[in-house]
Amino acid sequence: MKEKKASFTATLMAYYRAYHAMHETPKIFDDFLAHRLVKEEERASIENQIAESLKLFDSARAASCLDRATALRWMMREALAAPSLILGRSRYSEDSLENSVLQGVQQYVILGAGMDTFAFRRPEMLEKLQVFEVDHPATQAVKFHRLAQAGWEQPEQLHFVPVDFEKESLAEALMRSPYDPKIPGFFSWLGVTYYLTRDAIFATLRAIAGISPPGGTVVFDYMDTDAFVPGRVARRVDMIQKSARQMGEPMITGFDPPSLTAELASIGLRLHEDLSPADIQERYFRGRTDGYRACEHAHFAWALVE
Repeated sequence: MKEKKASFTATLMAYYRAYHAMHETPKIFDDFLAHRLVKEEERASIENQIAESLKLFDSARAASCLDRATALRWMMREALAAPSLILGRSRYSEDSLENSVLQGVQQYVILGAGMDTFAFRRPEMLEKLQVFEVDHPATQAVKFHRLAQAGWEQPEQLHFVPVDFEKESLAEALMRSPYDPKIPGFFSWLGVTYYLTRDAIFATLRAIAGISPPGGTVVFDYMDTDAFVPGRVARRVDMIQKSARQMGEPMITGFDPPSLTAELASIGLRLHEDLSPADIQERYFRGRTDGYRACEHAHFAWALVE
């Protein structure tokens, strides 16, 4: 992973969360600290690119759009699928975490944490949890610098776990940290599965099942197989795929929802919940009139270690 790409991807996700927290009501997911981890020049560059891309989505609207803020707002709310996807899955993951803590979970492992702000945003949860941010060393180096610039002190319950998956496994990385494999953990794995092969996805899920006792939890998101079928894929998701290919990170894998239960059972995981786009719309977007809506083809899955 290149340092520039690692930091940009993490920063873009933080920007989406920050924009929503600062501009929208009611909140789908209120990451009120995210803007502190996005540099001003990055924010301006991202907003310019998003506003300019209106020309590709709707040339007539772009011609009549009076200012950049209006173009940006329309793109964020209606044209782009990524903001709604990121907000919805972040909300789902933390909602599921709160439920799992009530069931005895004491460890929270965030895979591909990027610019996540949970440990600084939810101090009341740190009374019950040890938090482990797992990510590439390049991304974590960028985050360390930004935390220092923001003046945030690292809570004692927060542990950074650098890992280069080309050189070591998730289990090896966690064993270098205070993570305790005898205590149930909650693993959040968001925004990754579509970019990996099936073998790589199940290797990671199998590793999670192997380093957490019964009662451990993993939440992840995935695309259904229709997202990869021309003529069936929704326009917004098709645009995500085109953008991903242009960045050299093509989306390659989807799952058949009816088959997921058996596939997870084969590696020691029991599917507890699998939200479809319609389910996500009902739970997190129902009644909104601003254009935010569930991402087509995206599912949120919650599985338990048997």
